[in-house]
Amino acid sequence: MSLKEILPGRLGFGTAPLGNMFRAIPGEEAHATVEAAWEQGIRYYDTAPFYGAGLAEERLGQVLSAKPRDAYVLSTKVGRVILDEPETDVPDFGEKGGLFEHGNPNKILHEWTAEATERSIEGSLKRLGVDRLDIVWVHDIAQDFHGDAWIQKFEEARTGAFRVLSRLRDEGVIKAWGLGVNKTEPIELTLALDEPRPDGFLLAGRYTLLDHEHALQRLLPMAQEQNVDMVVGGPYSSGILAGGSHFEYQQAPPEIIERVGRLKALAGEHGISIKAAALQFSLAHPAAAAVVPGATRPSRIAEDAAALNETVPAAFWHDLRAAGLISPAAPLPDGA
Repeated sequence: MSLKEILPGRLGFGTAPLGNMFRAIPGEEAHATVEAAWEQGIRYYDTAPFYGAGLAEERLGQVLSAKPRDAYVLSTKVGRVILDEPETDVPDFGEKGGLFEHGNPNKILHEWTAEATERSIEGSLKRLGVDRLDIVWVHDIAQDFHGDAWIQKFEEARTGAFRVLSRLRDEGVIKAWGLGVNKTEPIELTLALDEPRPDGFLLAGRYTLLDHEHALQRLLPMAQEQNVDMVVGGPYSSGILAGGSHFEYQQAPPEIIERVGRLKALAGEHGISIKAAALQFSLAHPAAAAVVPGATRPSRIAEDAAALNETVPAAFWHDLRAAGLISPAAPLPDGA
């Protein structure tokens, strides 16, 4: 079953910020944000054990466990097992160091074996307070967390997590599985395998207004050939396209700030919001099934919903292309 058949709409809710990413968020604020997403009609929710060492799953579960289970689609990830013991060392998150320093203090086991995959799913179900998952992503088997050792982690997942998730899908326990990563290469490698076969992938930060050329070169043509759909994560490039100061989970460098300034100026000339440009660009690719921006304030959810439905004139997209701000190969929204 394709992701487009499974997902209930084109706008989902990404919960990484609920794991206290970048800052400590009061529990009541997190709760209100998830409720706001529900009230806006959002019915696809994506989370992961890694987000705050289980904190995001716990907060999401506090709301969703009270909703009818058949009324929404839920995805989480495997690759991190949250242990019932405190972390005593400084966690090594590769390029993402300090990302969830305000999350739960639990120790995290980073492992993609079959046994760890089953433990991870069991822990997620408990934290979320639900009896089943719809989609499971294999999380972060890529260079940004493992450097040159990422191929070893990929092989661990191929012989472990991939096979477990394929079996669970074939048994009807889950509806779909794939990779959830911030780099294109692990997905390309997976699509080149004879087996097992993923149903789709969640690609974060690699199909945005600021970064999309690399994905267009190899990954997305491969995905289209195999009829494999994409969920676009991080459409605001860690926040810089939504008024924040982060790009790639770090403070944005001067060249990115300058580029965002040009994008905002052009959006202003056409009377549209930069959020509308960001979301609608990411969804314009034929492989895109949904986009999952994150938020920690209820007002941001309403902004996302409005941005998705905002009318963006075709002239804006043509001007973006003429200014060299998007790839000539990037598909544009209908009518552009």
